Amino acid sequence: MELSPVAVDSINISDPEFWKGSRQHRESVFATLRREAPVKFFPEIPLANFPVGPGYWALTKHDDIWHVSRNPELFCSGKGSNIADLTVELNEFFGSMISMDDPKHVRLRTIVSKGFTPKEITRIEEYVKNKAKSIVDKVLAKYGANEEFDFVDNIAAPFPLQIICEMMGIPESDERQILDWTNVILGAGDPDFGGTIENLINVALEMFAYAQALGEARLANPTDDLTSVMMHSIVDGDRMSSQEFGSFFILLVVAGNETTRNAISHGMLQLTEHPDQKTAWYGDFESKTKGAVEEIVRWASPVIHFRRTATRDTEIRGVKIKEGEKVVMWYNSGNRDEEIYENPHQFNIARSLAPAQVGFGAGGPHFCLGANLARREIAVMFDEIRRRLPNLVVTGEPAYLQSNFINGIKRMPCRING
Repeated sequence: MELSPVAVDSINISDPEFWKGSRQHRESVFATLRREAPVKFFPEIPLANFPVGPGYWALTKHDDIWHVSRNPELFCSGKGSNIADLTVELNEFFGSMISMDDPKHVRLRTIVSKGFTPKEITRIEEYVKNKAKSIVDKVLAKYGANEEFDFVDNIAAPFPLQIICEMMGIPESDERQILDWTNVILGAGDPDFGGTIENLINVALEMFAYAQALGEARLANPTDDLTSVMMHSIVDGDRMSSQEFGSFFILLVVAGNETTRNAISHGMLQLTEHPDQKTAWYGDFESKTKGAVEEIVRWASPVIHFRRTATRDTEIRGVKIKEGEKVVMWYNSGNRDEEIYENPHQFNIARSLAPAQVGFGAGGPHFCLGANLARREIAVMFDEIRRRLPNLVVTGEPAYLQSNFINGIKRMPCRING
């Protein structure tokens, strides 16, 4: 990718128009920030029904993201994980655990983590493989050689959605509704998905009510799904309330669906654009899969940013950060840090695994709970594509989500070359 010089004083990553621009310009802007202003203050933009916030410090270097993530006593999550200041109630409603600090955070994470241990991921491995097989079966039954179809709608979106719904005990008949809800919640700035804060809140309330009803049903009549496990777990004498489950449900279903779907979509695009990487991976799949999956997540950076708030006066790279000021970790930029990665704008499945990419966060108490599941899903789906759709290629420009939060692909044409 050819990066162009950008005057640092002209940069405003808070401007929604910036996120509608070209990918090349976006990468050029973040490269400039990493080089010239790795800790830079930006104003906030007005949001409907919310007061304009005081601004935030943008962190664009890998090491600084790592530092903030691993020092929760200095950079807290309880004041919000989004750039905008929401009320405490809205923070917990939309963010659940990601907008909490210990001890409340660790209590809930202890309950929820029971469904995401390596042992549990191994237990559902066969189901994940069978689901990938079923999805490819449907593609082969529906589309012939050289017939164009949407990769997102037919492969990337249904795969993680069906898995998380199965884990949570959500009926198959409700899967489309869940997908539509998650699209609105993460696509609040995109006109294709509603495009307003009001729509986001209305959909979140519907999803919350659905979750509460599901949680209460499993409390009364438990099954072997993750909802039952969470509703019946007791930590320090406390059981998860239906309110807490409702908030967590939104986080889990949205994160468990959208982020993996986008990683798979970005991965397919890169394998099409870099056939040498596809040949190298598919030709030695077992030994190269771990590195390939990490490179896909690094490249995609499905979650673009999260925020923390300074709990006391501190410094980052000599820049004074006052108590109460916001710092925003731009994971997309950390994953392109030239001081960390050789040729960071090159897709390379043989890239060293250390230092770790920050697509799942950078360690600390809020590291992605579902990282192991996401890794398995990516590996299993590409294994199925490799074996049964080896000639699958992307045929046109993807339609990207208009968002500064999720690096989403809404639609992406592809075909099976015959």
